[in-house]
Amino acid sequence: MSTPFPFTAVVGQDDLRLALLLNAVSPAVGGVLVRGEKGTAKSTAVRALSALMPQVDVVPGCRFSCDPGSPDPACPDGPHAPETAGQDRPARMVELPVGASEDRLVGALDIERALSEGVKAFEPGLLAAAHRGILYVDEVNLLHDHLVDLLLDAAAMGASYVEREGVSVRHAARFLLVGTMNPEEGELRPQLLDRFGLTVEVAASREPEQRVEVVRRRLAYDDDPAGFAARWAEEEAAVRARIVAARELLPSVRLGDGALRQIAATCAAFEVDGMRADIVMARTATALAAWAGRTDVLAEDVRQAALLALPHRRRRNPFDAPGLDEDKLDETLEEFSGDDDPDPDPDPDQGPPDGPGGGGGQPEPDDGPQGDDTGATPEAGENGQPQPSGAGEQSAVRAAEPFRTKVLSVPGIGEGAAGRRSRARTEHGRTTGSRRPRGTLTKLHLAATVQAAAPHQRARGRSGPGLVVRRDDLRQATREGREGNLVLFVVDASGSMAARQRMSAVKGAVLSLLLDAYQRRDKVGLVTFRGSGADVALPPTSSVDAAAARLESLPTGGRTPLAAGLLRAHDVLRVERLRDPARRPLVVLVTDGRATGGPEPVALAGRAARLFAADGVASVVVDCETGPVRLGLAGQLAGELGGTAVTLDELRADSIAGLVRDVQGTSRRAA
Repeated sequence: MSTPFPFTAVVGQDDLRLALLLNAVSPAVGGVLVRGEKGTAKSTAVRALSALMPQVDVVPGCRFSCDPGSPDPACPDGPHAPETAGQDRPARMVELPVGASEDRLVGALDIERALSEGVKAFEPGLLAAAHRGILYVDEVNLLHDHLVDLLLDAAAMGASYVEREGVSVRHAARFLLVGTMNPEEGELRPQLLDRFGLTVEVAASREPEQRVEVVRRRLAYDDDPAGFAARWAEEEAAVRARIVAARELLPSVRLGDGALRQIAATCAAFEVDGMRADIVMARTATALAAWAGRTDVLAEDVRQAALLALPHRRRRNPFDAPGLDEDKLDETLEEFSGDDDPDPDPDPDQGPPDGPGGGGGQPEPDDGPQGDDTGATPEAGENGQPQPSGAGEQSAVRAAEPFRTKVLSVPGIGEGAAGRRSRARTEHGRTTGSRRPRGTLTKLHLAATVQAAAPHQRARGRSGPGLVVRRDDLRQATREGREGNLVLFVVDASGSMAARQRMSAVKGAVLSLLLDAYQRRDKVGLVTFRGSGADVALPPTSSVDAAAARLESLPTGGRTPLAAGLLRAHDVLRVERLRDPARRPLVVLVTDGRATGGPEPVALAGRAARLFAADGVASVVVDCETGPVRLGLAGQLAGELGGTAVTLDELRADSIAGLVRDVQGTSRRAA
């Protein structure tokens, strides 16, 4: 087993280390979500924490790590004798791979034995292995939503339930949950963000001396891991002993009415939804006091708890900036400071709570100068120079209110990643039929299994009430649900779009479609064209806020190289098809249909469009043409693409058209 990097040797990242230690003291805090750019010691710190966790006393031979002092009465390996002698072992750190199956996470039942023998043969999953330890999910934002739901439900209830066709198993599953993610690769839904107790934003230091120390320690560890760990053994032992002492002190910590009022007032002032934030803040403040060796919760504990527990609960959509206004936080705490605070005026020489982290969160970023209400940019003709996106143009994206769009979906039935857009064969959804299982049986189709076994009962010598079932009789349920798609936006940024202040409306529509893609768990990409060519402004990614950022700074002006934009989009799809062949694409072309760049631009654009039709790529043209005289070019282009066209007004879900519009190859919109 390799020697982990010492926790106390991690340079900086005080908030990250403090959040992890608080959960080690009190797992009831609810875990930690660590957000940050790559290469910021997120995984290193989490793996290092496992070496600091106190050892656990377990029932020998129990696969579910039961405590001999209070064994789980429902343990599948039980019941355990009350006087069973325990054995100590290190707390485990279990890693959940992004591509894990549901059975790998929660465990699997042997359906064949359950039907034929009535035996609950259960193979434990990762939740059982992590009981009384750490469960670590790297890139948790890339984990399928239904797995995240199962994971967080188990963390909240302290137990895991496995249900298969009326056969159920329950076992204890209490663990310290830690998830790490890079926001550039996509966000978690707000509902899932709220289920993590604390969140920490990490970034690489910009201080040269600190960066030098990071490199120096890493190189020393790589040269001699055991020797490096030995040099930090004393500090590691001290932190381990402090965790044990804080755990023992925790039940004695008093959370007074004054601190409770500050917690409630803070959550109300920042308009967080529900009551989970209040409860998490109370538990975190209590753990902070225990970590500092106190039995009373102070205002400084409440403040630190707010900085760790509230920033991620204020996000309503992926375009909201994370963070907390610390001035507002201080004003709220001061306003509701009570006389029953045991130490209203702490010693000025005493800093924030001992240990890593006494610092605060990130203030909200300044939005910068705002433009006018229209968000308009100076006009540029077809032969004009590209227009820079100034303050007014950048504020147009922020000022544009996203609206609920019509559902645009890919025809047919796919087999891509689970999502919420197009029909697909998935592990979850309504049952549509059955088939012989390929590999491990995951979803039993009971009726089909019984039907397959029934004709053979006499030949198999059935004599009792039980059904004689063999492996060949088992049938897997086939289910239909929804998949996520690759939504590739191809945006006309030429002078004809910038004229008559249309770009603000266009950006508002694309923002709305981006928000819809976020909610439906799509990947998104962005291709823009103007002047003499086309650019991939954003390669396909799960981060819709990255797409919104590219859209915000989108320059406009010049001619309309429509063919170049289509050809570049076709090339992006070709490459992405090799990387992720199961994910079906949906092209959203935002244009007025004009083509003015290069020789024979209209004919060239038509030939480029027919490439998409030949490949069967689903597409929709968002027609941005306005004014009393309309040429209908977008409708003609949609016909060449083999897709359909909608106007900006028709894109709204509450428009007069009022119908959900599928993107179907058989649907055509004439000019």
